[in-house]
Amino acid sequence: MKRTFFFILLFTIIPYTFADLLTDITDGKYKAKTIANMKSMNDGEHYTLLENNRLIVRYSFKTGKVLDTIFNAATSKLNKLDQITGYEFSPNELKILVFNKQKFRYRRTFTSDYFVFDVKRNELKPLSENGPQEVPLFSPDSRYIAFARENNLFLHKLDFGTESAITKDGEFGKIINGTPDWVYEEEFVNTRYFVFSPDSKLLAFVRFDETAVPSYQMQRYLESPLKQDEMPLYPVFQSFKYPKPGQPNSKVSVCVYDDFYKSVRTINLGVDDAEFYIPRIKWTKEQDKLAVFVLNRNQNRLDMIYSHPKSLVSKLILRDEDKYYVDFENIDDVNFSDDGKFFTFVSERNGWRHAYLYNVNGTLQKQLTLGNFDVTKVYGYDDVKQTLYYQSTENSPLQRDVYSVDTKGKKTLLTDGKGTHSAVFSATYAYFSDNASSLNKPNITYMRNSKGEILRILEDNATLMAEFNALNLPKKEFFSFTTSEGVTLNGWMLKPSNSNSQQSYPTLMVQYSGPNSQDVKDSWNVGWEYFLASQGYVVASVDGRGTAARGTEFRKSTYMRLGVLETKDQVEAAKYLGKQSFVDKNRIGIWGWSYGGFMTLNAMSTGEKIFKAGIAVAPVTDWRLYNSAYTERFMRQPKENNGGYDAGSPIKHAANLNGNVLIIHGTADDNVHVQNTYLYLDALQKADKHAELYLYTDKNHSILGKETRRHLYKKKFDFLEKNLKN
Repeated sequence: MKRTFFFILLFTIIPYTFADLLTDITDGKYKAKTIANMKSMNDGEHYTLLENNRLIVRYSFKTGKVLDTIFNAATSKLNKLDQITGYEFSPNELKILVFNKQKFRYRRTFTSDYFVFDVKRNELKPLSENGPQEVPLFSPDSRYIAFARENNLFLHKLDFGTESAITKDGEFGKIINGTPDWVYEEEFVNTRYFVFSPDSKLLAFVRFDETAVPSYQMQRYLESPLKQDEMPLYPVFQSFKYPKPGQPNSKVSVCVYDDFYKSVRTINLGVDDAEFYIPRIKWTKEQDKLAVFVLNRNQNRLDMIYSHPKSLVSKLILRDEDKYYVDFENIDDVNFSDDGKFFTFVSERNGWRHAYLYNVNGTLQKQLTLGNFDVTKVYGYDDVKQTLYYQSTENSPLQRDVYSVDTKGKKTLLTDGKGTHSAVFSATYAYFSDNASSLNKPNITYMRNSKGEILRILEDNATLMAEFNALNLPKKEFFSFTTSEGVTLNGWMLKPSNSNSQQSYPTLMVQYSGPNSQDVKDSWNVGWEYFLASQGYVVASVDGRGTAARGTEFRKSTYMRLGVLETKDQVEAAKYLGKQSFVDKNRIGIWGWSYGGFMTLNAMSTGEKIFKAGIAVAPVTDWRLYNSAYTERFMRQPKENNGGYDAGSPIKHAANLNGNVLIIHGTADDNVHVQNTYLYLDALQKADKHAELYLYTDKNHSILGKETRRHLYKKKFDFLEKNLKN
């Protein structure tokens, strides 16, 4: 017993090591807490939070006091749940949809067994007894719930507890009703493609016909029909439709279901293009105006069309065109006013992303925001106060603030003009939570009123800040420089712990570099760069051309030539860093994931011996291998831009690879297929070039799992120690 006690005592006084730091970072210990699941109630005076994955608790916006617990998973009648993952109120707030167990198909789509909770009766009932459901939706009158199952749509009538099929032609690999195909889910970031009419009598939905779309087959090696403890003898094939550039996309149409007549009819959109996307459908406040948003295949023209659900006739209301491309995310900033008279629209027509006010018939009323900055989010339009609430980069492209502006042009800064702020507004815009952070300060969540005045602090992350400060790690610093082409680029840098001004250090460049991305921002983010700094590395990140928040021309300068200008900028950044006294110019490395992996391979294949080592995780190696919607948005189809595809292809430049490179890929990556890595390795072999390869069996694009992430980052660090530091 004494020996055991002595051992434990010794164990407890072993000091915290920086190996522990890497584990803590990969496990998410230094990720800041936020109030992410706040939901405003209809009155705009109260909100709810999901607490301990078990309770839905109601709070006062004004005072912050707990008023009551609306739902307790453990005490509901008829059925009880151990916990819930998410919830959604009915429009009348008398019922709540809850779910707990999720089975993901890809990155966003999942099935679950949903339950309907009756608030007054404290009763919890299954939504359906006929199998898991997807993306259920309450009708505006709260009497119906529409949901998807196995490519078909269903209607549950709450008054009678009945379930009926809306569609019956859904079939895997052929027809999908109301939920997206793979490319729509991934690139248009939406999981539900059906909406109720304002009077709840009609349901509009998008129908996907993916019959002609080519399939991609993945092998899975750990799945087996045998017993769990037996080794799988043969791989399992997973096939799914995946359109690549120039290949057929799903054919899409908009249909309307009328429950009274039990009929499904197809709307005539009046679109002349043979191929197009429907990234969103939204019902306006009027029964006869279904807003259908149509993008041509090149995605440089966005049409907002009103379709009449009874006559099936459509009318073009608004068209937004761009010499490069129209960002589909602009659609999410279309807000129809409660009185049905106006809607907001976001466009880059004047070189910056700004908000405009239109009347319901598509006539421009006013440009609401103006200046050399980008509106990055529209929170909504209050038609009573005639005021728009939005987020923008007006103060700095590195920062985000929340503003209001009325139709008379009166603009109010609602946050403090420092760092990065994002908001969640109450239903009446009387209050909002402000999630604020900066480069070296974790998130603080404030509750503010409509004037921006702080009412209280909801989360200060003080414990996190104290724990992180106790590590005595260096602080990130912003810097900027001008390239040989006269372009000013922004970056951040971490110098090694206890760095010596007389010493130069190995340096790793961290980047993503994809279109409209932004790594250099005044916000809190603790990644493995801090661990590297503790181990004697300089770590730097530079946002090159094509990244966000600096206007249309900067953001879209990489159009038709992905990988060309971005590569030049990363090389220029490396040369700039190499001139700094604390950087060893002969020991500069670069790494990135996905687009960042693509950039790593390109930066190391310029023919210049700039980078000693690089790490590419899940890299695209030729844009012909990626999906159609993303690639063609920036590159058009290969037949239109074959030279542009070649210019940015690591495969085409494999013979120019210089330095030591580690390539990592998940074998079940449905997004950037491992095919990219295999073809690149073949090109290296033919050019008598060499690379290290590590594969994660049956892992997808994110290579998730606590132990997996620990292994991944240890693998990367060991590679740098061997190939960059020494």
